Amino acid sequence: MPRRLGQHFLHRRDLLERIAQAACPEAEPLVVEIGAGRGALTEHLLPRCRRLIAIELDAELATALQRRFGQQPELEIIRGDVLAVDLAQWGPAVVAGNIPYYISSPILERVLGLGPLLRRAVLLLQREVAQRIAARPGGREYGLLSVYAQLVAEPEILFLVPPSAFSPPPKVESAVLRLTPRQRLLLEWNALPGFLEFAGRCFRFKRRTLRNNLAGLYPASVLDGLPESRLRAEQLPPDALVHLYRKLNPRA
Repeated sequence: MPRRLGQHFLHRRDLLERIAQAACPEAEPLVVEIGAGRGALTEHLLPRCRRLIAIELDAELATALQRRFGQQPELEIIRGDVLAVDLAQWGPAVVAGNIPYYISSPILERVLGLGPLLRRAVLLLQREVAQRIAARPGGREYGLLSVYAQLVAEPEILFLVPPSAFSPPPKVESAVLRLTPRQRLLLEWNALPGFLEFAGRCFRFKRRTLRNNLAGLYPASVLDGLPESRLRAEQLPPDALVHLYRKLNPRA
């Protein structure tokens, strides 16, 4: 079967088992698999959960999944675009999957957007994307995606996956990332959109100071009075950016 929709299929059974084990260290009530593809990871997830929702966009692959696993009552195959599927409709869930590289950021945003419904996520991503998510302040990889992910979850790169583990092999190295939701958030969920808009402005030009990036949104006299305004956004951890947001938006 040819590669479809930019997918690279992981075929190493030992790595597939490690992903399933990380997603479900114990039996889980519900797992949502993104991009089930040929069912390689599906096979390893099924024994670890009572219900598995497998989402696959490609019609041919979805049909093949139905033929292969059609007798498994705990499996439901959804043929559709994960970016158009309401992931919250099934309630609290573990999310796992081999994420297509070209839409990894919007998928991550939807997974993180599950909020309290996300039990954990274990995702196979391009290594550079995983490193951005887990990046610490001060480096060039640290940005808005890092802040968003680390504000609501604890990201951890579990292991790297070489191109040879895929069919066809990608031109880049991959990594398995685990996202463990934080028990206590610095912001209420309803305040998160406003903060992310603010943080996006802070990172708009990464080499500029916060004062320059926020100019026009707040009075110059206010910005000049903040010691953080002389720094760049990449120098501030998520909690410091939240603190700055609250100082500049006391009613938020």
